[in-house]
Amino acid sequence: MWVTASPRAKRIVLVCWAVFAVANVAAMWVFAGVETIPFHFVWISIALVFGVNSWPTTSMMCVLAVVTVTTGWILWHHAAIGEIGLEETSEVPLMAAVFLVMVWHVRGRQRALRELERVAALERQRAETQGLFVRLGSHELRTSITVARGYLELIHSTHEDSQSEEDIAIVLDELGKLDRLTGRLTTLMQLNSPVERSTVDLDSLVERLVRRWTPVAERTWSADSTAGVVEANEDRLHAAIDGLIENAIAFTQNGDRIGVQARRTHDAFTVEVCDAGSGIAPGHLDHIFERSWSSRGGLADGHGGTGLGLAIVRTAVETLGGTVGVHSAMGEGTTFTCRFPQRRAATPEPRPAASAQAAVADG
Repeated sequence: MWVTASPRAKRIVLVCWAVFAVANVAAMWVFAGVETIPFHFVWISIALVFGVNSWPTTSMMCVLAVVTVTTGWILWHHAAIGEIGLEETSEVPLMAAVFLVMVWHVRGRQRALRELERVAALERQRAETQGLFVRLGSHELRTSITVARGYLELIHSTHEDSQSEEDIAIVLDELGKLDRLTGRLTTLMQLNSPVERSTVDLDSLVERLVRRWTPVAERTWSADSTAGVVEANEDRLHAAIDGLIENAIAFTQNGDRIGVQARRTHDAFTVEVCDAGSGIAPGHLDHIFERSWSSRGGLADGHGGTGLGLAIVRTAVETLGGTVGVHSAMGEGTTFTCRFPQRRAATPEPRPAASAQAAVADG
């Protein structure tokens, strides 16, 4: 309320109430026999003013005592001269009791609000500290990983024995896992920022992503998109599709098929990432998008993972108002489908299909 904006406004309300209360007390005295209306005006107004000013306990009890004694004495006097029945004076302690119950409720609510504000402030501080830690930690880790990888490659160039090569390969693989983990943590923090939408050429994005991953893994790649230009956030789409492609690579073998498709209807567009890998165990389909879930033991071939990849996919999709689902059959492959609402027509007609086919023989 506006009256809580400043102490001056509260004082004005208090003065106005005092004038109003005195006027109603005077009306109670003058209009004997019909004092019920001004009597209740006095008690209703004191409850309203307390709600605005939240007096200290001592001040509140003093005001309550003054109002109780004043209105009670007037009612008792009117009963003594026969204007009203004596039983009507019982309203005074009843109104005082109602007021005290209201005070107890208001004070309890104020304590609860203060506690909520305290908890909310701690949560904001925790989130800010966590975000700062992840950003700084990711940066420092990546710097150290880059330096370590450089020295390992230098050592590798000067040691040609098979044992050294095997040991260096293991260390480089572990450094690669650390690098991917820090990248995923950074991506998760970025996904908490506000979403800015713009037009995105989804056909071009799908083609670029498939082309980017083609040299990385020896798979049979395909890209097929007829969605055209859509309204979305390119970074979020990139993170979602990229995460699904990386997941498909992790659980397929050389020569297996991985395909990315995109389609659009009048009110939505969909992106599918299909693979011909080993599939997901049925008991794990309901948990694969949870951050605490690890792919270790969840997929047929037993690959391990941090559990962050698909969590990033789900977060990226949901920040765009979309949904992500999965269909999998053991030994046949997995299909992830992301559906996004199309808030407005971005282009009159979608572009012709963009296709990219790449096949690399098993090494």
